[in-house]
Amino acid sequence: MADVGHDNQVDIQVRYFAAAADAARSTTETVRLPVGATLGDVAVELERRHGEAMAKVLKVSAFLVGLELTRDLTTPASSQVDLLPPFAGG
Repeated sequence: MADVGHDNQVDIQVRYFAAAADAARSTTETVRLPVGATLGDVAVELERRHGEAMAKVLKVSAFLVGLELTRDLTTPASSQVDLLPPFAGG
C-alpha cells in the first residue's frame, strides 16, 4: 500500500528501463501525487519533470503495475510503477 501523507498525497516509486532511464537520467525516482492518481497523472508528472525526451518515450511505452502490463492511462497507479519502452534485441 502506498504511503498516504497528511496532504492526501501518495509516494509512487517509478522504475525506468532502457530509453526511459536515459530520458530520466536515472533508473528510479519517487513522484508525489494525489491519492487516486492514474497512470495518466504519472505520465504528466514525468513529462513535466523530464521534458520532450520523456514525452517521446511515453508515447511508445507500457507501464507495469503489479503484474499487469498496460498502456491504459486510466489505470490506477500503485506504490510502484515500471516504465517499459520497447526493447531491441535478437
